[in-house]
Amino acid sequence: MACPHQCPEAHQTAGVTPAAPWRIKALSVLPDYRLAITFMDDTKGIADFSAVLIAKECGIFEALKDKACFNQARLDLGVVTWPNGADMDPAWMYEQVRVNKLWSPICGSKHI
Repeated sequence: MACPHQCPEAHQTAGVTPAAPWRIKALSVLPDYRLAITFMDDTKGIADFSAVLIAKECGIFEALKDKACFNQARLDLGVVTWPNGADMDPAWMYEQVRVNKLWSPICGSKHI
């Protein structure tokens, strides 16, 4: 059985297909708090969330320090989400991945 994180239809509202190039169509959880992500235009890269481990008071992302929680990353309408309600702006991730093939919350001006 294929992992539901691998298919664009996973966790999507019936009949709704995200089409913007910066929406994510596939993700795989990797070791060390990283995700392999593929956007709708086939741009691919790594989202590195390891900074969450050293962040102090990171709000809703605090729960992601628990590897079991982090590993529950899934797609919802082209957005990486977690069961605790945390999500990540795919447009912000896309900007960095398109240029560097890597996204980290410390790469840009925003921080977790």
